[in-house]
Amino acid sequence: MPVRLAKPLFGFILVFLCGFVASANDGYKLWLQYARIERHEDAHFYQSLLSDISVIGHSPTHEAIRREFQLAAEGFFRGSVSPRFHADASGKVCIGKVEDLPDSLQEALAAQLPEIGDQGYLIFSKDTQVIVTAKSDIGLLYGSFALLKTIQVRERFDELVIVENPKIQTRMLNHWDNLNRTVERGYAGFSIWNWHRLPHHIDQQYIDYARANASIGINATSITNVNANALVLTPIYLEKAAAIADVLRPYGIKLYLTARFSAPMELDKLPTADPLDAAVRAWWAAKAKEIYRYIPDFGGFVVKADSEGQPGPHNYGRTQADGANLLAEALKPYGGLVMWRAFVYSENTPTDRTKQAYDEFKPLDGKFLDNVIVQVKNGPLDFQPREPFHPLFGAMPNTPLMMEFQITKEYLGQDTHWVNLASLWKEVLQADTYAKGLGSTVSKVLDGSLHDYNHTAITGVANIGTDRNWTGHPMAQADWYSYGRMAWDPTADTEKIAEDWLKMTFATDPAFVSTAKNIMLKSYPIVVDYMTPLGLHHIMARSHHWGPGPWVTGGRRDDWTATYYHRASQEGIGFDRTASGSNALEQYFPEVRRQWEDPEKISLDYLLWFHRIAWDKKLRTGNTLWEEMALRYQRGVEGARWMQSEWSTLDGKVDEERFSQVASFLKIQVSEAEWWRDACLLYFQQFAQQPLPTAVERPKEDLAYYMGFKRFFVPGI
Repeated sequence: MPVRLAKPLFGFILVFLCGFVASANDGYKLWLQYARIERHEDAHFYQSLLSDISVIGHSPTHEAIRREFQLAAEGFFRGSVSPRFHADASGKVCIGKVEDLPDSLQEALAAQLPEIGDQGYLIFSKDTQVIVTAKSDIGLLYGSFALLKTIQVRERFDELVIVENPKIQTRMLNHWDNLNRTVERGYAGFSIWNWHRLPHHIDQQYIDYARANASIGINATSITNVNANALVLTPIYLEKAAAIADVLRPYGIKLYLTARFSAPMELDKLPTADPLDAAVRAWWAAKAKEIYRYIPDFGGFVVKADSEGQPGPHNYGRTQADGANLLAEALKPYGGLVMWRAFVYSENTPTDRTKQAYDEFKPLDGKFLDNVIVQVKNGPLDFQPREPFHPLFGAMPNTPLMMEFQITKEYLGQDTHWVNLASLWKEVLQADTYAKGLGSTVSKVLDGSLHDYNHTAITGVANIGTDRNWTGHPMAQADWYSYGRMAWDPTADTEKIAEDWLKMTFATDPAFVSTAKNIMLKSYPIVVDYMTPLGLHHIMARSHHWGPGPWVTGGRRDDWTATYYHRASQEGIGFDRTASGSNALEQYFPEVRRQWEDPEKISLDYLLWFHRIAWDKKLRTGNTLWEEMALRYQRGVEGARWMQSEWSTLDGKVDEERFSQVASFLKIQVSEAEWWRDACLLYFQQFAQQPLPTAVERPKEDLAYYMGFKRFFVPGI
């Protein structure tokens, strides 16, 4: 097949403008609402700027910038302003790369220009002109979106100097999307990737997806499930993937694919997939060459191996480094990366599954090729409502590590619970590993500053689907947005992120923003309280993980059950991970161990994660363990009711369509919070053999009811 070169898709402009502006209330426009500017003085100020714009350059990315300003003006001024675009630097807004600016502007910006990185940008306001400049086309695009964000949140910038550079090089979304358009752990409809129609039809949603991601700095996407299908590496699918890559390219987004380790056997009947076999190495080298003929800027592979039945190097007695280096060697001539997931566990149930990734990867530090990044989940188990940070962070100074967050809410209420995930991510990113003493935070591991990594990356499992509002729950859009902002800067202020998103997505009214932001920032601890308080974990229902299931036991693997993790009995509850138990604490640096090894001093948020505690043990709150657990479950229910009540006060301050959908989902959330409380407390009460505290409401049903409760066809399995 011939090389597919980048082709601007801007022949779709009419559909693009009409389709994206169609309805102001269905959520499709995400945070790119470009809502009408109502206040007269603001309108005059912004109108003056946006009516006179210079975009210096003619690449597909420059064309994307012009389209975005045209679209923004249409929204801000309802068609009364149409920007005049200039090819020189004469506009009131001047957008051009440093090398294309006239000498006079370069001299005026001389103090700031050295601060701009390869993907960064500078916005400079002086006198009557605003200048957006960068070293690259993509930097200009990021700067343009940043300028438009400033207008969306209604900030003035009479004397503005902003220099922004991403702290992490590769900022990725992982889609767990299957070729048949189902989405594993997806709760917002089917996959947006319509493989049947590709490559000849480009859905409008692909273009809008690229715009939305570029607006928050996401520059990579893996579009297929980590439980990979080898078919995606065949010519018929590579041609389709290449069409998607063409859409993404003007927006600075590289396309990645998931690689199935056994692909040589499945596609070409090789007798083995042994990573040290010469024929296997030759097969992957030829496959990489073929992929780059279709997609010249292909990003690389994301790989899940030796986990949950996926094939991998263990099948041949090889190490994870052997497996990763096989693919890295094939991609290296083209500059491709291998993102090799650390989510592995053996075929046999271990004494403590949380230890396995560390035990397997730590001895391999420094043995991976330099285009391999090891992809590590935020916690050592599996995207639980609250986990301690993964012990691998800080433990592999000679191997680049990247974070894997889950934006979709597999264990956090799926598509109907309002949970601000930025709060969870902030806990992890600001956690101190003590790898090089105080201040060795997880965020410094990720941005490379702690260990001087040659590649830095972060990824999030996408929550995107074909639902008109993209994410099912309108407030789940905030998680996608927040992820992008925190991928750009892991130290970003989550309160400012929430405020910006609310203003851009709903309304700039201060009363609305204040109330809605308060709900957002308090939502995460509320959900943890009614699901997994005190460090409980993995007590969800079997398989689909929707709703409570602390009674789940038996089956093929013990570590796929709730009883494996909570270990409740009449003597107590909790998983002992100290030296007297599994000793998982040994995997952390001494300063971290000292924080968590003493049950009298550990944060109660992690108590049952690391310790087994008697039901009648008095905690420092003055309550017994049983009382504290019950009261926290009750507190979570009351928190959900408070969220519902607070949202009800915003009726009339936002559009009716989205207000009603959020209100409807909050009703579900309250009901399910009560379900969680009642089911879990009735189950654990069998072992505690103590009455509920008087402040805790009595369950609506008996335990048999909750244990027998079943739902069929829960999405996302």
